[in-house]
Amino acid sequence: MKIRFAALLLPLALLSACKTDYRWTSRVPEELRTIAVPVFENRTNDAELGPICTQYVLREFQREGTFKIRRYGAAALEVQGAIVEASRTAAAFSRSDGLMAKEYRYRVKAEISLVDRQNQRVLEDRRVYFAETTFNASDDLLTGQRNAAQRIAQDLARQVVDGVCSYSYNKTPAAQR
Repeated sequence: MKIRFAALLLPLALLSACKTDYRWTSRVPEELRTIAVPVFENRTNDAELGPICTQYVLREFQREGTFKIRRYGAAALEVQGAIVEASRTAAAFSRSDGLMAKEYRYRVKAEISLVDRQNQRVLEDRRVYFAETTFNASDDLLTGQRNAAQRIAQDLARQVVDGVCSYSYNKTPAAQR
């Protein structure tokens, strides 16, 4: 009986000795948990890329759940974005079709700023994010690229929301520089 009791106490003693510093709540202060996401500026020649990326960022904020989405002017934080580059390069070729490209790599570069509207300060200024995917162009290049734009927007949205949620909000303004 004493051996069983000791065998039960040993794991409990070991577990209690482990110091854990887990957080089950968000790092974002309660007063900053509202966010606005105006339509991203599109500085590329790829039509509709700004609105598509904005839509996916809003969806990702909803899915993640830390922030409540508000309209411009009613939110504590604002995510401002610009799609600054979009490129498409051939990634795989078909030998049977005279070395025509059959797969493309599609890459987007975005600059994202995080603004604290309550305190009128920029928390992060034009942080650069890259998103990329590949697509087949067997039938129609534009349709393939349009479908790839949604996957790129989804990848970019995950990165942006992760960046906003993991930002260290307890920094002082001087420490941010």
